[in-house]
Amino acid sequence: MDEILLGVVSSILASALAVAGSWVFSTHIRRWPLALLSRLTGLGIRRVLPHQHMAAPHLAADLARARWVRVLAGRGNELTRDGFAPVWDAADGRLESIQVLLPDADLGPGSWLSRREAEMSRVDPGFSPGLLSQQVRINAAYIRQVARCRENISLRFYDLPNLHRVILTDDVAYLTMYRQDEHGRRSPCLIAHRPGLMYDYAHLLFSTAWNHSRPAE
Repeated sequence: MDEILLGVVSSILASALAVAGSWVFSTHIRRWPLALLSRLTGLGIRRVLPHQHMAAPHLAADLARARWVRVLAGRGNELTRDGFAPVWDAADGRLESIQVLLPDADLGPGSWLSRREAEMSRVDPGFSPGLLSQQVRINAAYIRQVARCRENISLRFYDLPNLHRVILTDDVAYLTMYRQDEHGRRSPCLIAHRPGLMYDYAHLLFSTAWNHSRPAE
């Protein structure tokens, strides 16, 4: 009887360990085909996350070892959160430069920011007219305040289609593709490393916007 009971318990334990193991390693297993395809095509994509907010832990780690940082944001809320603490707290000279692009909130009706605001108001009743512009101004004020103590921070404003969020370092790119019917945090995010076509594309998006922006006062 004891042998039968021991066999049943052992079987249950083995099954539980197998399920736990498959749960732990399934994410890594799913990543293998993507890594292989990325290597064969030169895309350089390491991860594809269904929602932007899921990238926060990876982003904080990459920012903590970056030599430079470039950000093109649709609103800029991420800039004031804990994930960017390694950027604003870096006082050891590690960061050579920080460039931030935010939408131009002073253009009013007809701007690309106002169009994005109209899109969001259709899916989020809390988006009253002017709310998105107000949030951009608050985040811009935060960057300006930090920049008073740091000479390596540049802030500029763009008026271009609000379609992406781009965060670049010298090693990695985080590219969010905004959906018309979703908040940015709920939109998919690609993580691509350098060298790679997707990293180069994200860099091109940022450079194009930077070259067609105006400096903050």
